[in-house]
Amino acid sequence: KNNYPSIINRLWGGALWSPSYFAGICGGAPIAIIRKYIEQQQTRH
Repeated sequence: KNNYPSIINRLWGGALWSPSYFAGICGGAPIAIIRKYIEQQQTRH
């Protein structure tokens, strides 16, 4: 936003992305692996 002030009025709620979720197919992966992946996505890297 600071580098491109001309796009501020185009942003939804002042953010480039909105908080959301993703639903997809896991291809038969074990639930423990899926849960671990989801938990890792909730932390900042």
